[in-house]
Amino acid sequence: MTNRVPSGMSEALRLTKAGDLAGATALIQRLLRNEAPVPPGATPTVIDAEPITANAPPDAAPPRRAAVFEPAGAFAGRFHPGPRAGLGETLRGLATRVMPAGVGLDMDGTVRPAAEPLPDGASFTTASYGNSAGTRSYKLYVPANRRDGQPRPLVVMLHGCTQSPDDFAAGTRMNRLAEVHGCLVVYPAQPSSANAQKCWNWFNPADQRRGDGEPSLIAGITRQVMRDHSIDADRVFVAGLSAGGAAAVIMGAAYPDLYAAVGVHSGLPRGAARDIPSAFAAMRQGGGPVEPQSGPPVPTIVFHGDRDTTVHPCNGDGVVAQTMAGAAGSRAAVEHGQAPGGRGYSRELHTDASGHVLCERWTIQGAGHAWAGGSPAGSYTDPRGPDASQEMLRFFLANPRRGASVP
Repeated sequence: MTNRVPSGMSEALRLTKAGDLAGATALIQRLLRNEAPVPPGATPTVIDAEPITANAPPDAAPPRRAAVFEPAGAFAGRFHPGPRAGLGETLRGLATRVMPAGVGLDMDGTVRPAAEPLPDGASFTTASYGNSAGTRSYKLYVPANRRDGQPRPLVVMLHGCTQSPDDFAAGTRMNRLAEVHGCLVVYPAQPSSANAQKCWNWFNPADQRRGDGEPSLIAGITRQVMRDHSIDADRVFVAGLSAGGAAAVIMGAAYPDLYAAVGVHSGLPRGAARDIPSAFAAMRQGGGPVEPQSGPPVPTIVFHGDRDTTVHPCNGDGVVAQTMAGAAGSRAAVEHGQAPGGRGYSRELHTDASGHVLCERWTIQGAGHAWAGGSPAGSYTDPRGPDASQEMLRFFLANPRRGASVP
């Protein structure tokens, strides 16, 4: 049975802020009965997928059910000798009682996943960067693995719509892998003030070019981390999911001197849309002919489920075509495999004339719009694999910058 409480409590807080107290109360009552938080037939409009965990493995531990409320004493609920809390505070208090252990809510009502214990010497901290385009906060994971004092790789992770850095870190488990390989990982955060669903605005022309809008902010965060820490400038990478995947493609094309390789999960090619209507059209059926990438190709690894009904799988083909457009004498080969106890997949290897792999395209059989091999602790994850985080990091570390980098 699905634990409906975390997303339900976020919705209850949203309803409260919107003044719909009756709706918030009714939702709380449904949650206490472990019923669906959204009545049948009512679906929210989000330019992404519903934030659930897809296809959890059958042997996964069953989710915890909502706790049952019991009076604290004989007169509980009858007298209020002290000041009464506001409804928002009351709902937040209810959330702490019905949510699974360790799960909480951020100040904006976003579900915050339970954090994994940090290894001794590691840190996961919040900072911010600003320029004329605005300000963005970010979370930075610094591993305890210091690599004997050598400069370390950096991975920039761009979350999908409705997600947060904590949620994306929990779902991808990238921090755990970063600890093994001695990488730093930075998670820029898109606020709801920039996009109501916290999507990166990949469909806005002002957010598709170098030195402007969101690309300038993400690049600024990247450079700030590089200044503050000992980073190998030839091993800086960017990856993302859905809207974050589309933004990662933009970053690789706009800043090939900054990012050595790109990871795209369930994303779209650069220039697939120029406004919201064309964004929905591209998500449904692809955005038509893709813009060729200028300059040498930036190595790119692509993951997409063949049953993705949120971002059509043909968009993954578009990312590959865009990546390989400038590669002369390219060749392609296909391998097939299956994750242990999980999903089958095909893996296309696109090489240049010298045989170097410039692009990998993983098509996951039966998978929808979710991070392959992700953890149920985060949203938009499919634990049945293959492990996209592990494969992305393998691809990244095998593709340091081949030309001169620019600070």
